[in-house]
Amino acid sequence: MSEFDRRRFIQATGGAALVGGPLAGLLLAPASAQQADTLTIAYNVGLPSWDPTTGPSAVNPSIQGIWKAVFDTYIDQAADLSFQPGLLSKWGWNADKTKIEIELRAGALWHDGTPVTAADVVWNLKRAGDPKSGNPVAGIIWSSVDNFQIQGDRITADVKQYVADYFKWMAFLTGFMIPQAYYEKVGAAGFEKKPIGSGPYMIDEFVQGSYLRLKAFDKYWGPKPAFRNVTIKFVTDPSARVAEIESGKSDVTLGVPFEEFDRLKALPHLSGVSSPITDIAMIFITDVAPMLDDNVRKAAVHAVDKQAIVKRLLRGYGVAIDTLQAPQYAAFDAGIQVKYDPELAKALLAKSGFSVAKPVKFKIQTTRGYLPKDYETVQAIVGMWRKVGIEAEIEVYEIAKHFELRLGHKLAPMAFYNWGNAIGDPNDSTGFAMFGPSPHSGWKSKELDAMIGPLWGEKDEAKRLAGWKKVDRYVADNALVLPLYQQVQTLLFKKTLALKPHMAGYLLAQSVGKAAAKS
Repeated sequence: MSEFDRRRFIQATGGAALVGGPLAGLLLAPASAQQADTLTIAYNVGLPSWDPTTGPSAVNPSIQGIWKAVFDTYIDQAADLSFQPGLLSKWGWNADKTKIEIELRAGALWHDGTPVTAADVVWNLKRAGDPKSGNPVAGIIWSSVDNFQIQGDRITADVKQYVADYFKWMAFLTGFMIPQAYYEKVGAAGFEKKPIGSGPYMIDEFVQGSYLRLKAFDKYWGPKPAFRNVTIKFVTDPSARVAEIESGKSDVTLGVPFEEFDRLKALPHLSGVSSPITDIAMIFITDVAPMLDDNVRKAAVHAVDKQAIVKRLLRGYGVAIDTLQAPQYAAFDAGIQVKYDPELAKALLAKSGFSVAKPVKFKIQTTRGYLPKDYETVQAIVGMWRKVGIEAEIEVYEIAKHFELRLGHKLAPMAFYNWGNAIGDPNDSTGFAMFGPSPHSGWKSKELDAMIGPLWGEKDEAKRLAGWKKVDRYVADNALVLPLYQQVQTLLFKKTLALKPHMAGYLLAQSVGKAAAKS
């Protein structure tokens, strides 16, 4: 916490926070959080930084919804995942896909009142493509375009290397814009202390690890949000989120245990909605011992009863999958299936000298409470493994630690994760998760890279998607990753609110409305 933030926090809470914990100041508020023009959200994850384009957290899907309240993306995505104008009003390739052509919308302003310019667009895209900037996908996505030319609000650039989902990324992770002049004036540290964007809300107060207060930006170019003031509490403990929504201290929350969701949505003052989203639960397999043994990997995959996990543990809030493509993704292939067969798992392990009496041993990492039943899912899987001759030790860590380890290729032999791919392109599921040069992959192999490499630049869309399906079959046949289930997001909110789920799993403050009064 900066000294500036610390002083403001102490002033706001009268020093109570130093005694009662980080949320003490907020807990002094009336039990009924929702006032006529104020919305309070109990969020399931904290916000580690304010630059949405750099660092490991920039590719964390779970915090994009917070950033989207303050910053705009080049291109926006509607709740049904269709693409629509953001700060760009037009975008596309030329006929032979050797150039891009984009156009800035008119009238957009930064929070300091200065206009968003075409020069801002170019500066952001160049910065994103510079490997020194710290953008996690600089070399894979943003550096593929260069030689920008500005003519009024219209921008053209040369395609150095064709990337099929380049424009899709303008609506996805790290696809945000920040103000060039302001950033260069205050520097990276100054931007962290007082960030500004062009989104529907401005930052009023931020206490890292505790809460964020937002106020509406009156000169926002898009639709005006229903609530002028928003407080986002960072409540990482799921039981605490249950208490927040049940007591009325928060108006909206997400990611509560499924049994609690079923109970709470039946209460007279609450509503609950659930829907499949583009996130998938999966387990990274790292190319280290004992995972280098084909029999061990395949046994671990065949020993997991995904349907039982979904039905019994998740109470039906999930969709079992066998590849890194959810049914809504462009390259989903229902024909790729990996059967649950514990007897086959035992036979495979026996080939490598392992058994229930002499189990193979390794570590598996997971978060706990970051997602509903994340830890419990891993517990259940470890129990299934034990029955066939696998003894796995569970290590619990925070999601930020996962990103740190993954970027350094230092994950345990297996690691549970929630993979988000709001744009549904196979480049961004199987591609980033399985391509060796990607900093986000767990398994790295020359054979797989040889299959994936040509697909990045394939301009024939049908051929590209067919290639990815072939890769997915190879990955499944060789047990190089363990897909588990497509996530179903649960949202709880007061009946006085109107809330439509976003298929990307974003909880957007600006999309929460007020329910129509009953006549």
